[in-house]
Amino acid sequence: MDDRKLKILAAVVDEYIRTGEPVGSKVISKLDHIKVSAATIRNDMAALEQMGYLEQPHTSAGRVPTFMGYRLYIDELMTLPELSDDEKQRLDAMLGGDDVTEELLVQNAAAALTEITHCAAVTVNTAPKFSVISKVEVIPTGKRLYVILLITSSGNIKNKACRLEFDLNHEQLEFFRHYIEENLNGVSVSELSDEMFDKMVAALSTYMVSLSPLVKGICELSEDLRHQELTVRGGEKLLSCDDLDKMEVVRFIEHKNEFTELLEDAFSGIQVKFGSESGSFAIGNSSLIVSKYKKDGKEAGSLGVIGPMRVDYKKIIPYVDYLTQKISSIMSGSDDYDTDEKIRRKEHTDGR
Repeated sequence: MDDRKLKILAAVVDEYIRTGEPVGSKVISKLDHIKVSAATIRNDMAALEQMGYLEQPHTSAGRVPTFMGYRLYIDELMTLPELSDDEKQRLDAMLGGDDVTEELLVQNAAAALTEITHCAAVTVNTAPKFSVISKVEVIPTGKRLYVILLITSSGNIKNKACRLEFDLNHEQLEFFRHYIEENLNGVSVSELSDEMFDKMVAALSTYMVSLSPLVKGICELSEDLRHQELTVRGGEKLLSCDDLDKMEVVRFIEHKNEFTELLEDAFSGIQVKFGSESGSFAIGNSSLIVSKYKKDGKEAGSLGVIGPMRVDYKKIIPYVDYLTQKISSIMSGSDDYDTDEKIRRKEHTDGR
């Protein structure tokens, strides 16, 4: 493909993103940086259609980009702008400052993306995978009723009430606390497994079968820690978008956790995925723009935007990029915005 066709493809994508209407050759010919006639543009657009980068919705209409056209545009043709100082200050204010909790920090970032982009924001917190069990307490709260309190190094707290067949005396509680401390304290959440807890239950049963419900309770709490939930904020914006199939949006929202792996895939920088691509998420004419944030150099979660394929990538990608870097800086106790990471905007997909 020659440079002229690439310029015309980029112009068609930019114009279609701006207007939402099929783009004709006359519109492109009026652009200052396109120095050829409408007839030449028409021929090049026909060639781009044959190559699969454009399509014509109706015989008499102009053309619109296909997902292949968007992919080439994003990977090779798009130039991303820098965020202004005012935009950065606005985003910083929306995050809430350095004194907010990590959970609220991510929630505020998702809310900011939803407000600014008018798309849905998605988050997955993967931090528990990298945390360890720091404390397990068993607290008597009533007749044969005990509350298990599980705390991780990342500050995650889980609790569950368990009812036993009879009350435990002080010696039995102390034995259980010591047993749990030896077997669980300092263990990574990622290493927890049903098999581990089955062995603990089997070992306890030889001493006192009445304690096994407590181990099973801890096992259930650990399942909550290991299960990472995908959060969608602003789902109503997807439902009100004419470019998207509403039934597909509803199915996505109802079964959103099935797509958690899509956000947890290992990659660096910004990644753009299309619903039309094989193995992607369920909304056909959509795009997902997502990046990871880190804590102390380790992946802590993912933040992104889901919207129609016709979103303003030049606007959204810098926002997602800045917010994930800012979250990483705050979580890691650094005030610096890592300017070296701006290179990521030239490497924002693995799909090239």
